[in-house]
Amino acid sequence: MWNRVVDYLIIAFWIATVIIYPMMISIYVTLPLFVGFAGLVLVLGIDEEKYLYILFSLIYMINLEINLSLPLLLIPISTVFFYIFVKPKLEYIKICKRCVYIVTVLSINIIYFIFLAIYDFINSQSSINYDILIIYSLIYDIIAAVLI
Repeated sequence: MWNRVVDYLIIAFWIATVIIYPMMISIYVTLPLFVGFAGLVLVLGIDEEKYLYILFSLIYMINLEINLSLPLLLIPISTVFFYIFVKPKLEYIKICKRCVYIVTVLSINIIYFIFLAIYDFINSQSSINYDILIIYSLIYDIIAAVLI
């Protein structure tokens, strides 16, 4: 019985985190975005067929884009682009699992920022400021990937 209660508490914690954290980012701009980490969780969910991973990461991504007024579905599209074109090439470094996670997070972040720059160029606008906070967010993404 206690195991079931603990399972429900863990799921409730993750639901609260997925829904509340993007709102906190829109208020406190110095919080990291965790775009790459959410992409890593989505990739792991697809690979291991864990539907809660897929659901929570997609909700987080869409909620983040809505709260920060970013282009809708650009993070999931970037992650799927990574999964289709880059991930098969990462199969060669299966020896170091953490290294694969770090490369995955870096690649998803780079692909997302390239797609965002292209989107901004096409629409002649600036969705995000490319300053030191992006590097700060990238460092926290890598730390989260290592700790997983």
